[in-house]
Amino acid sequence: MATKELTFQDVAEHNTKKDLYMVIHDVIYDATKFVDEHPGGEEVLLDVAGQDATEAFEDVGHSDEARETLEQLKVGIVKRKAGDPKPKAAPTGAVAASAQTEGAGLGVGLYAVVLVGGLIAYGAYQYLQQQQAAQNA
Repeated sequence: MATKELTFQDVAEHNTKKDLYMVIHDVIYDATKFVDEHPGGEEVLLDVAGQDATEAFEDVGHSDEARETLEQLKVGIVKRKAGDPKPKAAPTGAVAASAQTEGAGLGVGLYAVVLVGGLIAYGAYQYLQQQQAAQNA
């Protein structure tokens, strides 16, 4: 099967729930069959229907599974013409990996702070209970 080449104008014509194309890193995807299954809801896809969705896709930080699903929706590539929007920069492996690990590090750090804070509060409570028992004795 030959890879289709469509212009941005061709892609822009596919902008409804029943006919939804989008461009991610200059590759065209037909998300029509996936609209009802999208975990983020159909509105998210409809917002970028017929457009370059690269930035929106990468900002969310999709999983490897989502990227595999995307490959199954591939239609072709964009044939650029003068006046078309410039391509969005593809994230390099190091930048993409560091972006994902930074978010994970913050989550673990937050849990650590909550855990340590809870332990300190429990210790203070026990100490105050012992002090109160000693005063009453």
